[in-house]
Amino acid sequence: MTIEKEILENLRQNYRSEKLSEKDVAASPISQFSKWFKEALAANMHEPNAMTLATASTDRKPSARIVLLKGFDEKGFVFFSNYLSAKGKEIAKNPVVALVFYWGELERQVRIEGTIEKLSKEESERYFQSRPKESQIGALVSQQSQVIPNRVELEKKWQEMETVYADKKVPKPAYWGGYVVKPTLIEFWQGRESRLHDRIVYKKADKQSWKISRLAP
Repeated sequence: MTIEKEILENLRQNYRSEKLSEKDVAASPISQFSKWFKEALAANMHEPNAMTLATASTDRKPSARIVLLKGFDEKGFVFFSNYLSAKGKEIAKNPVVALVFYWGELERQVRIEGTIEKLSKEESERYFQSRPKESQIGALVSQQSQVIPNRVELEKKWQEMETVYADKKVPKPAYWGGYVVKPTLIEFWQGRESRLHDRIVYKKADKQSWKISRLAP
């Protein structure tokens, strides 16, 4: 057994900060998420809006990466990306995805399953124009997920576009925009002692209501 394996096998955390009861959670999972998200913000965590996005190809090969939440409401959870990226291509063929938030300082996770669709061009345009100009140019020059010869070429292209748009409005690329994940299931996980964690899950019952259940840890 290597030292590294011994260290990993003995890494343990005794969760003891909070409790989560089905009688105390909000009737709407979006309201419950809003409460927890505000508490994550108050905890001064680094990028509490960072979330794992899991997609899958049509041949059932999964992939995952971190993206940033940029809005949420009863319609769903919003983020922005390149439509021609690896994830964009998978989403186009298989619009069933999952999200995971992990807020370690609060011993919490939120797991979301649902379907995904593009935001309107108007919504994507509005957000794109609110971004720093440097980020706009970055979206313009990056053919996300494509093989490139080296970083020098990427930076050269960025500098060229910075000159071109020095005194101009940067146009939103047609291949860049927003997505909204429309949840069908949202699970709230609260770490508890002895690994008897609290897991409260909301499953979509119909357009207006959710069924709330407790899961075994």
